[in-house]
Amino acid sequence: MGTNMSQTVPIQDGRPEYWDEAVADLLKRDRILRRIIPQFPDDVIAPPSDPFVTLARALIGHQSSVKAAEAAWNRFTAGCGKHPTPQAVLRLAAEDPTLAGLPKRKADYITDLATHFFEKKVQPARWGEMDDEAVVAELCTIRGIGRWTAEMFLIFHLQRSDVLPLDDSRLIKAISLHYFSGEPVSRFEAREVAQAWAPWRTVATWFLWRSLDPAVVQY
Repeated sequence: MGTNMSQTVPIQDGRPEYWDEAVADLLKRDRILRRIIPQFPDDVIAPPSDPFVTLARALIGHQSSVKAAEAAWNRFTAGCGKHPTPQAVLRLAAEDPTLAGLPKRKADYITDLATHFFEKKVQPARWGEMDDEAVVAELCTIRGIGRWTAEMFLIFHLQRSDVLPLDDSRLIKAISLHYFSGEPVSRFEAREVAQAWAPWRTVATWFLWRSLDPAVVQY
């Protein structure tokens, strides 16, 4: 999936410290990215949000389009505040179990996530010093969080440089479109293509997402 990097990524000028080096390196080594990256010259992954917010957004966005996920998030935050906290979510859940119209399963998952944070069953302060797989393993103990959600957390909150989310349908679609002329692509084939991107697979993934949808992906 990625490296065993296990420290908090420094942020410089609002972007991960590695970002410019990664972009320059990918432009040199991959002919497809050499065409895609210049289309988004000023775009960069946003500074990390609160860990609870990142996970809640990822749960809401799972298997949804960027537009649908944003609409659901806006309804959710209208109910529990622009910067939702575990306490606010639990208060909303007591009044409205759907958390402002989310599908029942997603609402249940976010309520369980809020409970884990509120009762300190998880220790977010430790995650920045843990390697990728250890973070994934701990996150996957929370109901509703699987590998995809955990990898979105590695990308958007911990901002690890070399995450390859092979469970992400948008990434597989982009690889199929740009590297296989739209033909179906297996996880093995996707992994083979992505070997050329290491140790910057997060950045390559980000730009391939953008190639499908100009809306900024953010969790």
